[in-house]
Amino acid sequence: MYYIILLTFALSISPLGEARVGIPYGIINGLNPILALMIGLIGNLLIFPVFMYLIDTFNAKFWRYKFYKKQNIKLIRRAKKGVGANIQKYGFWGLMIFVMIPLPTTGAYIGTIAAYIFKLERREAFIAISLGVIVSCIIMAVSTHFSLLGISLF
Repeated sequence: MYYIILLTFALSISPLGEARVGIPYGIINGLNPILALMIGLIGNLLIFPVFMYLIDTFNAKFWRYKFYKKQNIKLIRRAKKGVGANIQKYGFWGLMIFVMIPLPTTGAYIGTIAAYIFKLERREAFIAISLGVIVSCIIMAVSTHFSLLGISLF
């Protein structure tokens, strides 16, 4: 049981799928849906402060190196191309909706990068990403739970 809880948390904080993978994993492996939701939510909410700290730290230490700077600029261009218009146009709400949609490449990690790139105020970005994560986690928990109920009927 503790192993499932730990793995649900680890999957929820990892960039490989965030809570979109962690919550279904927990529910499918027998965790109470509310417990899986809470664990996944906590893991996913920790992404913004930890990742923003890492971005600041790495940029301060490695920006002077050509390879690091070149890779960052490439990432920034790609992010601006993918999400830039909506986040620049709608700001807080655009970021929240972007993070809220439970699809690949639309989570807290990319939302944090977008908030950094577009220089959104940290507090505002944290609230937008947190609200998006909460809605996304609820969608994943409810859909996984009811999917399993539907499967068990057959």
